[in-house]
Amino acid sequence: MTPLQLETFRARLADFLAHETGVDVSIDHATMLAGGASRDMWLIDARIGGGPERLVLRRDLPTSMHEGALTREQEFRLMQTAYAAGVKVARPRFVCADPVVLDGAFFLMDFVDGIAIGRKVVTLPELAAARAQLPDHMAEQLARIHQLDASALEFLRRPSDSPAREAIRETYEILDRLNVSNPAFEYALRWAERHAPTCDALTFVHGDFRIGNLIVDAQGLAAVADWEFAHWGDPDEELGYVCMRDWRFGVIHKRMGGIGDREPFLQAYERYSGRTVDRAAVDFWELLGNIRWGVICLAQANRHLSGRDPSVELASLGRRSAEMQHEMLRLIAHMEAQV
Repeated sequence: MTPLQLETFRARLADFLAHETGVDVSIDHATMLAGGASRDMWLIDARIGGGPERLVLRRDLPTSMHEGALTREQEFRLMQTAYAAGVKVARPRFVCADPVVLDGAFFLMDFVDGIAIGRKVVTLPELAAARAQLPDHMAEQLARIHQLDASALEFLRRPSDSPAREAIRETYEILDRLNVSNPAFEYALRWAERHAPTCDALTFVHGDFRIGNLIVDAQGLAAVADWEFAHWGDPDEELGYVCMRDWRFGVIHKRMGGIGDREPFLQAYERYSGRTVDRAAVDFWELLGNIRWGVICLAQANRHLSGRDPSVELASLGRRSAEMQHEMLRLIAHMEAQV
């Protein structure tokens, strides 16, 4: 963004906030945040009615990671529901569904101090004490999320089949749209079809609950971020997803997010949620998470290759697909050896 474009961005945002609040608004600083493969993220230092405010702006990019993702208005409403229910989430403040205002729909939320970059969360020495607390904090928040009353949010997707079979079908559809014929994915998806678990009861699920989407401070979990993939589904999906190899950020031997062992985390979740977890179902969802992420990595690279979202980060994700393919085949071999 050129200096002139940035100045226009700040002026338009100030006008929007002045209209929303009815008071004078100035934007002192607007700084793009690192990451943001799915959405544009900005740190905003503003003065609203003379008082300083530190906000985070989350804005649509020209293309999307997944067609089933929530809109910014829907994500905002969902975060309001979670915030009201006591989930650790940044307080949502303002939303704009008009893409003309800032060249994309957006919302603003309170800034939450902490670190979200996964490789820093799992390695920084100053977060060692936080990492010791994180598995329990994550289990507690995930149980609270799965108990959310989201019945008023009519836009949330519900599976027409079992959640596992629906996820498999959606993965096939992405491969078809990309015109990709890949024997590793075909084999893994057919294996998953034969071993798909049933789901006793649908719950609300966050859809992307993992290290890298959590804001962590010295005390532990400060806030849960990135709610755009929320839906009704199988709660075991998230218990397997959080254990995926890619979400360990290089600390491979610690299966639960690169910060701890899986079993204590599952036991803590059972304690907070009051339900018994099927470990085999969690194994399945970890496998399916790797399959889906491997396919989405190809889709992310295609966003760059199409020219619509030029990005070194999106381009680099394409090569990660091979790593996911290796991991999914390894997991299948391990699960078959357990039978």
